[in-house]
Amino acid sequence: MAASKPTVNLQADHMSDYEIDDTSLSSSAYASGSIAIKLPLPPGTFPTLWNNDAGFIKSYMERFPGYFDTGDAGTVDRDGFLSVMSRADDIINVAGHRLSTGTLEEVLSAMPEVAECAVVGTRDKLKGMRPFGFVVLKAGVLASEDQIVEQAIASIRQHVGAFACFDRCIVVPRVPKTRSGKVLRRVLRSIVNSDEYEVPATIDDPSVLPEIAAIFASHYPSPAK
Repeated sequence: MAASKPTVNLQADHMSDYEIDDTSLSSSAYASGSIAIKLPLPPGTFPTLWNNDAGFIKSYMERFPGYFDTGDAGTVDRDGFLSVMSRADDIINVAGHRLSTGTLEEVLSAMPEVAECAVVGTRDKLKGMRPFGFVVLKAGVLASEDQIVEQAIASIRQHVGAFACFDRCIVVPRVPKTRSGKVLRRVLRSIVNSDEYEVPATIDDPSVLPEIAAIFASHYPSPAK
């Protein structure tokens, strides 16, 4: 999705002052990073969270003082057009390379054996983060799980590059989703990093979480490094 200065129902001067960067608010053409909107927002626009003013400040205002953190990531081109590429927590930094997990998922989804998939980041002492894949196979696939994993790794290497360091992937019967169908990547990220997590209230079937955790533990008894 690409957009320039919006004009419908918003004052353009509020929305045109977006900046993009991961740690500061300086922007450069084609730089990739978090998108923040300069305050103040238009009157009546997202004043707080219901009964949670402190959570509102922590989630949206603390990271970039004077700016509203949208939670999105994207790029600004030389003409000033902003392209929203993904959610900010879907961007992982692998040895200095900023990778969108959505891009990796597109490659995995293109495999004829894969029904759906998810990619999350795991902590790595050397590279900072590494991608970890979960794939759900279509019915009737004859290839073994090991063959599918090898094909997935080769496909990422071919279409994205070796710098993605995608070398860990497991086959699961399903991925956790909300009742509206959104994949719960945050919980998957906690599982592969051996972090504690709370079962989201919106999850469709809570039993999928211990199921995936057991499969992960069978392949990687210790935390992924």
